[in-house]
Amino acid sequence: MTKIASYWIFVTACTLALSAGCAKKEMIRADEQASATAPSAKGQPDPSALPPTAVAEEGISPGTVGETPLAERDDLRAEQLRTLEAVYFSFDSFTLTKEARDILYRNAGWLEKNPQVNVQLEGHTDERGSGEYNLALGEKRALSAQKYLRTLGIAEDRLSVISYGEEKPAASGHDETAWSRNRRVEFVIK
Repeated sequence: MTKIASYWIFVTACTLALSAGCAKKEMIRADEQASATAPSAKGQPDPSALPPTAVAEEGISPGTVGETPLAERDDLRAEQLRTLEAVYFSFDSFTLTKEARDILYRNAGWLEKNPQVNVQLEGHTDERGSGEYNLALGEKRALSAQKYLRTLGIAEDRLSVISYGEEKPAASGHDETAWSRNRRVEFVIK
């Protein structure tokens, strides 16, 4: 009997140790723009709430981002926060709306002026649906944005795609306001 009790104590201790190692860590986002915009009733952010898109008037020095000094890379990321806007989607959809295509057009303009920059398109979903479904939907959203940017002349090798599904919400909450801000594709300079 003591062997069985010792066995179960060992199994319980191992399970607790493993679950503690798998705990989610809350990340603080540098891009507060997505959480600051109030979505409209259609699930799209209100265009009047968005800050005006700042377009870089000065070029960025030649070379790839991987070869740029750390300070210059930080400048690129700071500029990105002002220029590359997130694209929002309707519930259970990866179809680009007119507003989304307009945002992608502006993002493509910035990418054309900065040809040394590579961007990762991060697909996100709200919390509804299974984890597997949301990962697939997030990927379809990112691929949809990538395909549109390619039609605008941005080279495919500059655009990588990843899906986070529901794992990195822009807004906490369990209502349509939060969900609409979480259904998005964000652009991250690599």
